[in-house]
Amino acid sequence: MTENDTRHALVLLGCPQVPVQTSMALYLVHNLAQRGIRPVIAGTPAARKLMEVADPGRHYLEEMTDIDAAIDEITEKRRDFDLCFVFIHNDSGVAYAGTMAYISEARVYALIFGEHAEDLAGEIEFPCEVVAAKATHNPMPLKRRLDEVMQWAVLRR
Repeated sequence: MTENDTRHALVLLGCPQVPVQTSMALYLVHNLAQRGIRPVIAGTPAARKLMEVADPGRHYLEEMTDIDAAIDEITEKRRDFDLCFVFIHNDSGVAYAGTMAYISEARVYALIFGEHAEDLAGEIEFPCEVVAAKATHNPMPLKRRLDEVMQWAVLRR
């Protein structure tokens, strides 16, 4: 398999106010890599720092970038992805997912979590796969939903 044959996934991380985001992002990145999909993490400075601290040996964090830089690259047609997973726990996360749905050719997955997951899921009015769970401190509800989606998501071309 060459680099051109490798599928790429963008993992978008907003403000890390809700504790489950970092552990679930690492879990997702691990699962993508296990399936031969190269993950790229784009996030706010705080989200990227939490990821770096959680994986100091860079076992899972091969490539990280600023969230706005990633959006600029896609908008300017310098780069795109096969899959895009957007972690959402507030309105700005919904806006990021909506942006990705319109500027990218990637299949977009809105990973909605936190106290208001159901309300935020109701705000989604753009094409994407919605994965929602009321998960704030305990990642297991979101993990279970993500596991269900991952069984078929990574198989689709």
